[in-house]
Amino acid sequence: MNNLFEIAEACLHHPNIDEKLALTHYAKFLFDTEQLDFKSNNPVLTIERVKFPEKPILQAPRLMPKRKLTSPEGMIAFFHAIAHVEFVAIYLAWDLLYRFRGLPVQFYQDWLCVADEEAQHFELIRQHLRNYNIGYGDLPAHGGLWDHAVETANDLLARLALVPRCMEARGLDVTPAIITKFAALRDDAGVAILNRILNDEVKHVERGSYWFKIVCSQKGLESETQYQALISQYYRGGKPKGPFNRAMRKIAGFSDAELDWLEAG
Repeated sequence: MNNLFEIAEACLHHPNIDEKLALTHYAKFLFDTEQLDFKSNNPVLTIERVKFPEKPILQAPRLMPKRKLTSPEGMIAFFHAIAHVEFVAIYLAWDLLYRFRGLPVQFYQDWLCVADEEAQHFELIRQHLRNYNIGYGDLPAHGGLWDHAVETANDLLARLALVPRCMEARGLDVTPAIITKFAALRDDAGVAILNRILNDEVKHVERGSYWFKIVCSQKGLESETQYQALISQYYRGGKPKGPFNRAMRKIAGFSDAELDWLEAG
């Protein structure tokens, strides 16, 4: 199998975790060695057909237990939550390139690279959890991460606004402070993983910004106005709450006008 969309379909519809990781890295290898086929021949399956592993058990955010990072249980719960975020991020990257066809090859190349990096993040955190004798799936996880993908399954601009430019961008706001906390706890391994994720996420959000602006331009839409409209339409509560990391968000393609609007409350 050397077709990008066939590999994407397998990653999205086969729940086995190790198979998904291996296929993701295999697709990146095919791309790096110029063996990857980008022809889109088969029909796109509906997003309701996507399959996730049976574990972790998914719960509403309000049902997730609250633990302090200063306790071993809190650190384990935190990294398990991050593992789940990164695992779902693999699905989000694959679904973005699988579901939306007829775009430039660079679009699919970009999101394949994102999928591969998300898989690397997940593997790093899963190994970190194993050092605590915990496996991914041993604890419950946040059940709402996939909702935005389902809600935007038929709208590329909405998907780009809601996933890389909202959900992932939130990591740019909160992760630096979390890294500072783990540095104070002398968790050097955890700090290294979180720094790696943060550095990569800036690139992922930037790709979201880049393609959001490209698609807006193709449709004759003003990107800043469109971003505000889509966030207001799809984000529960109207728009995310700050504080926002302006410096990192600007590197990741946000304009001052977009940031001013977000900060306006």
